[in-house]
Amino acid sequence: MRFSARSSALAATAAAASLVLAGCAGGDAGGGKAGAATLDIATLTNAQSLDPKDAIGGALPYFQAVYDTLVQRAPDGSYRPMLATKWAYDESRTKLSLTLRENVRFSDGTAFDADAVKANLEHFKNGGGGAAKTLAPLKRVTVEDATHLTLTLSAPDPAMLFHLSDAAGLMASPAKLADGSLRTTPVGTGPYTLDKGRTAIGNKYTFQRKQDYWGRKLPYESLTISVFDNETAVVNGLKTGQIDSAVIQDASQQVALASDSKLKKTDFTFDFQGLLLFDRGGVHTPALRKTEVRQALNLAIDRRTMLDKIRQGRGQTTNQIYGPETQAYDKALDSHYAHDPAKARQLLAKAGYSDGFTLKLPRVSAIVSDALASSIKTDLKAVGVTVTWDQLDGASALRKIYREKAYSAMVMNIGQSPNDWVATQDQVAPGTFNMFGTTDATVKRLLPKIQVGSEQEAGDAARALNKHLVEQGWFVPFYRMTYQVVSGPDVEVTPQSGMAVPSIYNYAPAAS
Repeated sequence: MRFSARSSALAATAAAASLVLAGCAGGDAGGGKAGAATLDIATLTNAQSLDPKDAIGGALPYFQAVYDTLVQRAPDGSYRPMLATKWAYDESRTKLSLTLRENVRFSDGTAFDADAVKANLEHFKNGGGGAAKTLAPLKRVTVEDATHLTLTLSAPDPAMLFHLSDAAGLMASPAKLADGSLRTTPVGTGPYTLDKGRTAIGNKYTFQRKQDYWGRKLPYESLTISVFDNETAVVNGLKTGQIDSAVIQDASQQVALASDSKLKKTDFTFDFQGLLLFDRGGVHTPALRKTEVRQALNLAIDRRTMLDKIRQGRGQTTNQIYGPETQAYDKALDSHYAHDPAKARQLLAKAGYSDGFTLKLPRVSAIVSDALASSIKTDLKAVGVTVTWDQLDGASALRKIYREKAYSAMVMNIGQSPNDWVATQDQVAPGTFNMFGTTDATVKRLLPKIQVGSEQEAGDAARALNKHLVEQGWFVPFYRMTYQVVSGPDVEVTPQSGMAVPSIYNYAPAAS
């Protein structure tokens, strides 16, 4: 499966051991004209369960096939009506009122209504899934009538509509929420139903288009999602036409496809790769308590050479955790730290570490290749910091990193959400990626402004926070990685804002 640090860490969190606006009515949430073709998508991400409470990250297309969301997120990140036709916050932004679509039924015949929404939101919040924390602010769901309900939040959440267009907004039949059957037999209101006769769980999932779907039919009669364990096999499938589309992450595989003129390729960025410094309070590594030390680590990394050699230049070097779609993003901060080993050594000496120190890091090979491990070790050794790698497998990584909190930092690939509050909650607020709960006066002052301020105030605060985090060396980002959506000549695909893979609504037959 795709080992994204964000998805694995969130899953760990959920296991307790491991990881404003108003909508408008009208419009169909479906795709283009109905056709009779089959769409075959390849993925490295397996869906361990098809129960919406377990939905997360790169597995979302499996769920989108059978479950509609309350709100739909367009490819550009804007929100559209789906099962909810209207939405509006009150003045305090702690009450979100939803108006629901009428005359919609789940595939088992159960009516979709406000009671079903309430049951689903509670199921998701309390279900222990990897994304359950996204509904942590949800205090109460009040059903007004069959088509109206109110979500009461414990505090304003600028990301709530984003979450309702994502995993938290998936709606399953309330009749099936409690019996566990949704794991293998999903029942939703979505455009497809799972064809169990042509599905091999963990290997290949086939979905058949629903003839009585409430919305506009998607252009493919059937949808197949095939699970692969390596991108070489995916690339071979694309070249031979056995696969219609896939996201290719590995730079070498992208190069291998470059000369194939029959295949369509669209570049996009979602993940950044970098060193997350968990231990800014110096619990395990006292040196990291010093701002000068964290700045020195940033100056020590030769990002340009690393990007050129490891990813063949496919990406953009950066010093910030916020992506270009956020309000916090500042292009100038991408180059705040030039590669300067001499200055790094000076800062280490100023902080009292002229003889350097040792930094023990966990290594999961799916994230940290031999070349990356060597590059980091060499760059930091040049300024006096000795890196020791602790080799872990997936299971031990979740336990040692997130439960035992055994490391001061970790190299990760993390998706850059287009929503400032999502990114801030994930990486800055106390939680999975700020596991020691470190903060400072500036962070404490700015977080509430991002959360409850006007759009202008929130944007100004997010930009100020980003600048502060970069200057204080809270993180050591390396680069944003360029991925490719690749498709055959008969398929058009559009990347999806806020997802590492396209939404199922973003595929269409190519114009003849």
